[in-house]
Amino acid sequence: MHYETTWLDGECRRLLAFGHAAGHPDGGAAYLDADGSPDLERPVHTWITCRTVHVQALGALLGVPGSAGVAQDAMRGLTGPLRDDEHGGWHHAVGPDGTPDRAAGKSCYDHVFVLLAASSASVAGLPGGDGLLADATDVFLRRFWDDDAGRCLDAWDASWAQPDDYRGLNANMHAVEALLAVADVTGDEAWRDRAARIADLVVGLAAEHDGRLPEHFGPDWVPDLELNHDRPDDPFKPYGATVGHALEWSRLLLHLEAALGQHAPASLLPTAERLFARAVEDGWAADGAPGFVYTTDWEGRPVVRERMHWVVAEAIAAAAALYRRTGRASYAEHAEEWWGYVDRHVRDTERGSWHHELDPQNRPAGTVWPGKPDLYHAVQATLLPRLPLHPSLATAVRDGMLEGRR
Repeated sequence: MHYETTWLDGECRRLLAFGHAAGHPDGGAAYLDADGSPDLERPVHTWITCRTVHVQALGALLGVPGSAGVAQDAMRGLTGPLRDDEHGGWHHAVGPDGTPDRAAGKSCYDHVFVLLAASSASVAGLPGGDGLLADATDVFLRRFWDDDAGRCLDAWDASWAQPDDYRGLNANMHAVEALLAVADVTGDEAWRDRAARIADLVVGLAAEHDGRLPEHFGPDWVPDLELNHDRPDDPFKPYGATVGHALEWSRLLLHLEAALGQHAPASLLPTAERLFARAVEDGWAADGAPGFVYTTDWEGRPVVRERMHWVVAEAIAAAAALYRRTGRASYAEHAEEWWGYVDRHVRDTERGSWHHELDPQNRPAGTVWPGKPDLYHAVQATLLPRLPLHPSLATAVRDGMLEGRR
């Protein structure tokens, strides 16, 4: 592939440098605008803070100057204002005046990213990383892991009095990533077993719905295929099949397979290939222009046609993972094509980072995601093609497994 080693390493470092202004003066990660400047009028979000800790901890492991300091600044948010000292766990966000967003309650999505951030901080040897990981694993097991179902609850109210009836695939997807990382850090195989139980759900859904994954469920885990039909571009609960999540699941199933080794179910690879093939068929250039549409209906017709940067990042990572797993040239060719698309349309060579959203004509837009607050998907897309499928990112980088490292 043309976009390998030296180019990927340079792009990774370029992205990380863009995020070096993210440290919020009160702790946590500030929301970055299109130029990479902190917007201190916006809340500090737990999920953005966690992703900042994670990627900048990776930067610290890569020896990128300044990354460790940014990761530590962001971690101060997780041990300070974003932490709920009264009830435990983490607030969804803290406003510019320091007031926690209690109305949003406590979400699994936020908390599994605390797990990921803490595991990466621990691997990178950042002060407080081990303590944060111990705290995060305790909260996750007590509040979000449903051992009877083998899946995660999605949300609680702020005081943990009542869980929400909604169940979601998105939080469970990111849980798989986080649980695999925690297993690598702690050596506790139970975390991998939990990830495998979540994956069982996805294997079944992929077979039942022709590779288009339902995202939304009631408390009985019956899919609600019409949720948000009236507001299909919801940033966290969009209507229909989310193309990027199918690609992300495709990759994660391969990481899980590699982590489980000889104990891996035989269904993981064919499901990964099925999800990938369906997402590419439905999503890539589906309306005649290059790029992945955001969502489709249950027949594969585009619904939200905007191009999100994270979708093509996950497409590249999934193609690279499938190429590494199978050796099939078609997967490498896909990744090559999509890196070319990123280079032409998504990378912002003037203002830095990647445009987070493009309109259907591939022009920069901001209807769903204004600014550039998130480096997580893009940075990982530069690293995953150069790493084995197991162990997880931070552990693999620490252990010298990255190809083309300076």
